[in-house]
Amino acid sequence: MSATVHKTHYADPSSFRGIIMLSAWGLALVLASLLFLWLGHFLDEVLGTTPKLMIGLFCLAVVGCFIELYQEALNILKGT
Repeated sequence: MSATVHKTHYADPSSFRGIIMLSAWGLALVLASLLFLWLGHFLDEVLGTTPKLMIGLFCLAVVGCFIELYQEALNILKGT
């Protein structure tokens, strides 16, 4: 009878860093979008400009998050 030996392969810790970073950016995008939507809705009710500020602030939050994500990705690729 021969015994089968199983080798345990552990994942590279740097791969988990990328997954955690993307998860954090996803959470930041969702939170910023919801916060800016709520703020835009509140300001629209106060100023009577429905739904202009809500849509504008939402777009600002999404674009801002993607710009920050892009800059972080460039820094990682450069190695800084």
